[in-house]
Amino acid sequence: MAESRFTYARLSTRLRQSFRNDHLVLSVVAIAVGVVVGMCIVGFREAVDIFQGIFYGSNSFYGNESEHLGPIAAELPGWRIVIATTFGGLVVGILVSRLLPERRPQGVAEVIEANALFGGRMSSRTGLLVALVNALSISAGASVGREGPAVHLGAVLSSWFGRRLHFSRSLTRTLLGCGVAAAVAASFNAPIAGALFATEVVIGHYALKALAPVVIASVAGTAVSRAWFGNFPAFSMDVGFIVSLWEMPAFAILGVVSGVAAIVFMKTIGYAGQLSDMLPVPSWTKPAIAGFILGLVAMYFPEILGVGYAATETAMLLGFSFWVLIGIGVFKILATGLCLGFGFGGGVFSPALVIGAMVGGAFGTIAAEVFPDMASAASVYTLVGMGAVAASVLGAPISTTLIVFEMSSNYALTLAVMIAVVIASEITHHFYGRSFFSVQLLNRGIDVKGGFEAEIMRSIPLNRVLKDDGLTVTPGTSLQDLRTRLQNSPHGELFVVDKTGRLAGTITLADLSDAAFDHGFDDIVNAGDVARLHPPYLTLTDNLEQALNLMSETGEDHIAIVDNDKKMEYQGCIHQRDAMTAYSRALANVRHEERGETI
Repeated sequence: MAESRFTYARLSTRLRQSFRNDHLVLSVVAIAVGVVVGMCIVGFREAVDIFQGIFYGSNSFYGNESEHLGPIAAELPGWRIVIATTFGGLVVGILVSRLLPERRPQGVAEVIEANALFGGRMSSRTGLLVALVNALSISAGASVGREGPAVHLGAVLSSWFGRRLHFSRSLTRTLLGCGVAAAVAASFNAPIAGALFATEVVIGHYALKALAPVVIASVAGTAVSRAWFGNFPAFSMDVGFIVSLWEMPAFAILGVVSGVAAIVFMKTIGYAGQLSDMLPVPSWTKPAIAGFILGLVAMYFPEILGVGYAATETAMLLGFSFWVLIGIGVFKILATGLCLGFGFGGGVFSPALVIGAMVGGAFGTIAAEVFPDMASAASVYTLVGMGAVAASVLGAPISTTLIVFEMSSNYALTLAVMIAVVIASEITHHFYGRSFFSVQLLNRGIDVKGGFEAEIMRSIPLNRVLKDDGLTVTPGTSLQDLRTRLQNSPHGELFVVDKTGRLAGTITLADLSDAAFDHGFDDIVNAGDVARLHPPYLTLTDNLEQALNLMSETGEDHIAIVDNDKKMEYQGCIHQRDAMTAYSRALANVRHEERGETI
């Protein structure tokens, strides 16, 4: 009896020790995250079908028809399409302007920002509103993708888990990757690609301690999706095989063409956003304007509506002529740019697939005519083009390649897709940027390249390193007094402040020049004469990162701090030594918490 109690006690102790292992707990939580996210993605897709039934009258309650909106719209009168896109844009515009932060939709860029700068924390309320806006946008026919909204929703849900369980910063960021992986996997029925997309785009590394729970969540999300929709790839058909290795130069050229198409596509979205900003109309009306124009074009090219998977599938089945492929590709670029630039919610992956399919199909048609005996079927080039354009837009060549493979169930074209993807990604990276999302963030003044370290520096306000040991003088201070004060200054610099407290300049010994040791200037030169006007300065609203960047740019070790850019009232100064010390201490504290990994 005593031995049994001893055995039980020892087993109980080991179990408690096991569950104090944070990464084991994270793996268990990853299952719950994967299941919940998978269910919500299923709900999101069904909601899009239901809303689409309201806008277009399709029988969306009985099937997943959002992927095939083009054929449905082709059977409708033109006025019905225009009303649906315009009214949908109006509803989206009102919701965005009244409910969303900064009056704009959100997507993958915000997920990347949350992971890099905010420790994986996102607002649940905002996330649910964003999901509603995105679902309405897609169902109204906006030329956008559903995968970006799915990623955002998955990230929001996983962030909620992290907050409720009081996870540390590191674990919350990993959990964010779990939500993203489950969302991608559930959207594409692609568990491998889901896991790699999360680690490649969001987490940014492939460390085993992060990869394991991400893979678990991805598998769980896929299981839920397959239980509801069945185990079917998005495009289930045999696209063919590579006829000859002599085609490799052709696939390389297709990579170049795809890279150019991706750049044109992303720049079009940017130009449309600039045009939207210039329009002298209320922001809530802009999606309706885009919807009206979209509806007019869709009367002749209904394939541009929605996610466009039907058009992609038709291109793979060689159902379009060369000029129709060109037309759909061009109008899909314009339509997506217009919709995203004017305020519709949605992603860029599905439109990139459509554009890539049209580019690849058109290229394959030409290749078949020039080299009829050596060229593969045009459907092969269609699949390669899809991967090349999508990888360039997402900035994720590895995971995008796998997504295309898992969506088509065709692994025989590995070499061709990889060649085109690598070349297209390099061209896009060189002439545009790492990805559409990174450029989006840069345009908002957000650089996540520094990641963890940048987050720490941005979290330190200047009032924590503000010092009042800087010596000040007035513009009328005599040269003799300047010499004395400079000798007594511990930093070798004086700050010139006028009678109102406004920063007017700075003075170092070098600024005195010839007057430094010539007493003949004592009665004719004062501080206002030798001060450096318009010196570099910081405000109380700046952070440590901005301070260190300014010091690096100007070469200054001591910089004045003012209250704001208008009043310019001197508050004190910051020293490079103190700034670096504050950063080092903050970094050490966070690293200590990371090693503890408290939940």
